[in-house]
Amino acid sequence: MDLGLAGKTAVVTGASRGIGLAIARALHDEGANVVLTARKEEDAESAAREVGERAIGIGAHVVDEAASRTCLERTLERFGSIDVLVNNAGTNPAFGSLVQQEHSRFAKTLDVNLWGPTLWTQLAHELWMGEHGGSVVHTASLGAFAVGPNLAVYHASKAALVHLTRHQAQELGPGIRVNAVAPGVVRTRLAEELWKEHEEAVAANTPLRRIGEPEDIGSAVAFLAGTTASWITGETLVIDGGQRWGSGR
Repeated sequence: MDLGLAGKTAVVTGASRGIGLAIARALHDEGANVVLTARKEEDAESAAREVGERAIGIGAHVVDEAASRTCLERTLERFGSIDVLVNNAGTNPAFGSLVQQEHSRFAKTLDVNLWGPTLWTQLAHELWMGEHGGSVVHTASLGAFAVGPNLAVYHASKAALVHLTRHQAQELGPGIRVNAVAPGVVRTRLAEELWKEHEEAVAANTPLRRIGEPEDIGSAVAFLAGTTASWITGETLVIDGGQRWGSGR
């Protein structure tokens, strides 16, 4: 299926590893130029070399407005457009009980997971998409719809991101579509606490009998970003192998 991404330019935040890197690869495989970001430019550049010849890496912390603007301006200088923005960067320093939280960890979680996507969407709108249109995809989480030990702050940030997705879709349409993906337990460093020591048990309680791979999320983001999803906006696509429903056994 042709997703209509050939010749387009996509920016993926938090793309040096895991889901972000898989998203960048999927978009590149569909013919897009891809800009990968990471806090350290050398990490972004290394990941870009893995992705392919139409990929470049740029260092930018997602809550640093000056660096974020510079990244998108460099994207325009290099490729001439910003057709797709994937707000994938996320963090979870507030792992633990709600009654043991510190303000600094709480604030950092919301800053990266919620303000980051808001900032980058604002900048993409200002610099390109407001006039030319485009597609924005946020990386939320299955946790946006769940309750679990030690993850309350992270889950709350992702629930807010799901709601933000709806508001942005309403505000920025018809020229800009805004959607989100909500991964379940995926084989990434950020999610290691959820699977590393008990992968078999997690898989056994999943209808598709495995945890997710970053590539599962990458292909879904490419679909939402492309023209085949041209009448989809304000939605959050859950990609969890059926983890919400359990094994049924």
